[in-house]
Amino acid sequence: MSGLAPSAADVGGPTGRRYLPIESHGVIGDLQTAALVGIDGTIDFWCLPRFDGPTVFASLLDARGGGSFEVRPALDGVRHTQLYLPDTNVLLTRFLAPDGVAEISDFMPVPAEPAPSRIVRRVKAVRGDIAFRLRCAPRFDYARAAHELRPVEGGVLFVPRGPAAAGPALRLTTPLPLAADGGDAVAEFTLRRGESVPIVLESLDPGVPAPPPPSLAEHGAIARTFKETVNFWRDWIGRSTYQGRWRDQVHRSALVLKLMHSRRSGAIVAAPTFGLPEAVGGVRNWDYRYTWIRDAAFTTYGLIRLGLTGETRSFIDWLAHQAERNAGGGGGVAPLQTMYAIDGGTEIPEWTLDHLEGYRGSRPVRVGNAASGQLQLDIYGELIDSLYLYDKYAEPTSYDLWRRIAQLVDWVCEHWALPDEGVWEVRSGRRHFLYSRVLCWVAVDRGIRLAVKRSLPAPIARWHEVKDAIYREVFERFWDDGLRAFVSERGTRRVDASCLVMPLMRFISPTDPRWLSTLRAVERELVEDSLVFRYRRDGPATDGLPGDEGTFSLCSFWYIECLSRAGDLQQARFLLEKMFGYANHLGLYAEQIGPSGEHLGNFPQAFTHLALISAAFDLDRRLSGAGWTA
Repeated sequence: MSGLAPSAADVGGPTGRRYLPIESHGVIGDLQTAALVGIDGTIDFWCLPRFDGPTVFASLLDARGGGSFEVRPALDGVRHTQLYLPDTNVLLTRFLAPDGVAEISDFMPVPAEPAPSRIVRRVKAVRGDIAFRLRCAPRFDYARAAHELRPVEGGVLFVPRGPAAAGPALRLTTPLPLAADGGDAVAEFTLRRGESVPIVLESLDPGVPAPPPPSLAEHGAIARTFKETVNFWRDWIGRSTYQGRWRDQVHRSALVLKLMHSRRSGAIVAAPTFGLPEAVGGVRNWDYRYTWIRDAAFTTYGLIRLGLTGETRSFIDWLAHQAERNAGGGGGVAPLQTMYAIDGGTEIPEWTLDHLEGYRGSRPVRVGNAASGQLQLDIYGELIDSLYLYDKYAEPTSYDLWRRIAQLVDWVCEHWALPDEGVWEVRSGRRHFLYSRVLCWVAVDRGIRLAVKRSLPAPIARWHEVKDAIYREVFERFWDDGLRAFVSERGTRRVDASCLVMPLMRFISPTDPRWLSTLRAVERELVEDSLVFRYRRDGPATDGLPGDEGTFSLCSFWYIECLSRAGDLQQARFLLEKMFGYANHLGLYAEQIGPSGEHLGNFPQAFTHLALISAAFDLDRRLSGAGWTA
């Protein structure tokens, strides 16, 4: 547990279970949706039928009424541990006590084709005879819809009542004798040493006849599914070309990023959760279950560095489909939105779930995201950079894809000087941000590089003029002589951590005197040991919101990579390995780190894990190049 003292908001649920810290979770998934499994064996977050669907379990956001799936041994003095089977997303939760050892294996089979999702739980008594209690308590449609509990062959069926938005029905199948407790399915059972029992919870497509339940009487059926799931993950990560110093941390981050890839559409979500706060009790509680062009582009960039290019190919296909739906971008209209729903939908209205108390009282609990309507010019730089790298390391750019890229570069050339909401998605009005300018330069620069490398048709002379104009403006209007630093916003004297991408994107040399003095300014104002704030707030005018937040782990890894590129290799290594110590027990990170080392924000966060991969990859390569063998 975290070091925070429990409050009234910490207690809830029929068993009195308190909110587990965000970091006290693992994640499982099937490339369609994902579930969080607490270190106490409770599944307390799951959306269906896809990442951005309504929750069926959300006790992480409302311990009393959000819904959960608990399996607990009746042991005193229990110590909990969790681990992933190596090179997989198969999660083991262990309960260690003087009177016995129990274990739950949790995984979601990955279907070859889109199919209803399943959670498979194998409960085992490893040592001693152990009594268990089970409670499966779904709460459909963000805990707004009632449901019926019906007995069926081999288990029970949970059928939501109300509109179709309530989601698909659930079937719980197990050889255990189940009983009803209101709308919940409960069981008490004892396993002798070495015995195990399977429990399968599966969603059912509305309007489609339910398939026969899993053949749980045949032990080999579950064993085969387990083996197939293990093999799927090991086969995927086995294609990685990374053999560096931090293989375990890098590959765990890659496996996390893969979990956020939707096989149905090719989209990549920023995180599988919503509503987890950036400060406990605060209002910065966002929904990240969508595809940000920026996050997805950076994610493909991270995987490309490991030789894992399949996700980029499917993301490009998804992106091409969005371009077809929103062709043109004329009249000042951006050719791409900042973010999309997983199926490419453009309408993502933001609203609140006022009936949920929020994680430890953090309200409002937001669903949807108003940032979908913002202008964020940087997305074109991140996207075109990732496509440039895909061309370099995977396959040459096709004619049709080049036409799309050229259209995007042309649009950036016309609109780069506009104010926007920026990378941090401020809600205090559009302004002129350094990060947006630098990434517009990246968009044009990578377009030029691609055109020259592949002899592709393009107005190269015009693109060069625009690129140079952006470059000059950054040095002339975003440089502060008094601070000896690049400022985050034109007309201010603030420094923020988004400037750390300048050498990473090759806008400026990592050893340029102006850059090194900027780095020193970042260190003075934003860095605490290995932890980096994205900016210092001076009231709601900074970003349009009240309250505080933790340090931004993405920025911590950016900072480490800047040190690596500047040649300060041993300091970069020292800080990187310290940052590894802020991961949870499974190597996972949320968006932010709080004052006492607790995780804050949505979890796990793609942005954090992709920055870890980039920093570790760069530093490993430079250490080896400098002759370090360990």
